[in-house]
Amino acid sequence: MSLAERGFRMKRVYENPAPADGFRILVDRLWPRGVSKEKAAVDLWLRDIAPSDCLRKWFGHDPRKWPEFMKRYHRELAAKKELITIVENRVRDGKVTLLYGAADREHNNAAALQAYLEKSPNPRTGARRPGRAPRGRV
Repeated sequence: MSLAERGFRMKRVYENPAPADGFRILVDRLWPRGVSKEKAAVDLWLRDIAPSDCLRKWFGHDPRKWPEFMKRYHRELAAKKELITIVENRVRDGKVTLLYGAADREHNNAAALQAYLEKSPNPRTGARRPGRAPRGRV
């Protein structure tokens, strides 16, 4: 079951909010430039779920660093279980949109977070996605 089927989606914070977005979570460490709180319509800002400043600066949105960025960021996320739980629990109440500010729609922390959540159990059923081994097992 994909994240979209589980009630998750991703969207640039610069795009207009829509009713289909459901609960909107900003997952960037820094507030996006030029966007007012009213226009962003953010329901929750989870800045601590974003990559560390050190990792964010190292990555610099360089697509060539994407595979290594994903590995490093996923290691950071593994230590942020309480924040992952917050995101996953929100989907129980309906749709959740992960908001990000980066111009690159494929290589950003929200996309990396989405990939991490794909590996997580389904918050509605507790089942893992087909073909994925539980964490900690080979």
